[in-house]
Amino acid sequence: MIRLWIAAAHDPAHKNGGWAFVQADGAGVTGWAGGDRRTTRARMALAGLAAVLKDLPPGVGPAVMAPRPDALVLHTLVKPPAGPPAEDLDLREALLKALAGRPWTLAIADPKAAAPLAFAVAWADLAAEKAKMRGAFANAIPKTNLTKIAGL
Repeated sequence: MIRLWIAAAHDPAHKNGGWAFVQADGAGVTGWAGGDRRTTRARMALAGLAAVLKDLPPGVGPAVMAPRPDALVLHTLVKPPAGPPAEDLDLREALLKALAGRPWTLAIADPKAAAPLAFAVAWADLAAEKAKMRGAFANAIPKTNLTKIAGL
C-alpha cells in the first residue's frame, strides 16, 4: 500500500484554493501541488485525491492521511452522507470510478504532529496563493524539497 498525506487550502475572501500531496512507497517519495480560482476547500481536497489516483496502477490503493476538514470530505466517498452531495458531482463521480476495486484507507491526522502532513499543508497554502495570481495549475513538488521531509 502507498502512504499518502493530502491537504487542501482555501481563501474564502478571494475564493482561491490549493491542494498538495506527499506520496511514499517503495520507490521513493513524490509530491504534487495544484490550485484553482473560484473554488472550495472541498473541491480542492477531492482534486488532490484525483491527482494521486491518475498515476496509480490499477488495484493499488493509498493509505490516506489528511487534516480533519479534508478527511471529512474524502469520507463521503466511503460512506455517502444522508443527503446526497449537491456540489462537485463531476469530480465525485470520477473519484468513485477511480477508487472502485482499490483497497484504500482514510485517517484523520494532526498537521502539527505528522511532518509529511505539515509539509503538504504548507504546499497547499502556497498553491492557493499561486492560483490566486495565475489560475488553475498542477506541478510536481521539487525532489530537493521532498528529501527534507522528516519522518520518511
